[in-house]
Amino acid sequence: MSSFRTTGRKIIAIGRNYADHAKELGNAVPKEPFFFLKPTSSFISPGEGPVEIPKGVDLHHEVELGVVIGKTGRAIAQNDSDSYIAGYTLAVDMTARNIQNAVKKKGLPWSAAKGFDTFCPIGPFIPKDKIKDLTKVGLQLSINGAVKQKGTSADMIFSVPQLIEFVSGIMKLEEGDLILTGTPAGVGPLKNGDKFDVKLTYPGLEGEVLDQYEFETKDRQGGYEFKE
Repeated sequence: MSSFRTTGRKIIAIGRNYADHAKELGNAVPKEPFFFLKPTSSFISPGEGPVEIPKGVDLHHEVELGVVIGKTGRAIAQNDSDSYIAGYTLAVDMTARNIQNAVKKKGLPWSAAKGFDTFCPIGPFIPKDKIKDLTKVGLQLSINGAVKQKGTSADMIFSVPQLIEFVSGIMKLEEGDLILTGTPAGVGPLKNGDKFDVKLTYPGLEGEVLDQYEFETKDRQGGYEFKE
């Protein structure tokens, strides 16, 4: 399933799945999961170039554990969810925060705020057997050497089995699809020329480093420009 980037049909991104993150953005803690979709064209892997900042965009970082779906299913029960997981990846859900805020005020969709090219950095596929306990994944993001986000999956409001049950009850999960499971507190801006480093450890924040990579951010030339 290392080919999930090219075979998966959709990226399902769970919103506000860490209570402290919901609070830092002034959002209510959800009573049930909710999600939005990102296009697979937003994928970018280390070595493929910088994360681009579109004109007029306030770019924010959100480091996340990604769950790679291994087989097609719908209405998957929580106690059967493990059999649908192929493995994992370290991902960053990039967000055009000012666009998101503007469309939220108007009751409009978030697709543009989440869907720009390069807005879903991902690392390589992490085999399922590397992570035995999904409540003990450590996530960290640093900008220019300063730690900005640091937390563990123990703080998720809704567990991975709950997320798989919820999403698959609405839409079919297909082989290669990626579920982004939410982000710890500490999200914030990235500017032109910043270098950000992300790390996934298990078990916990002091465990073995299962993946770590770095990207630089650059202002995008051409394309859409956001004007409030």
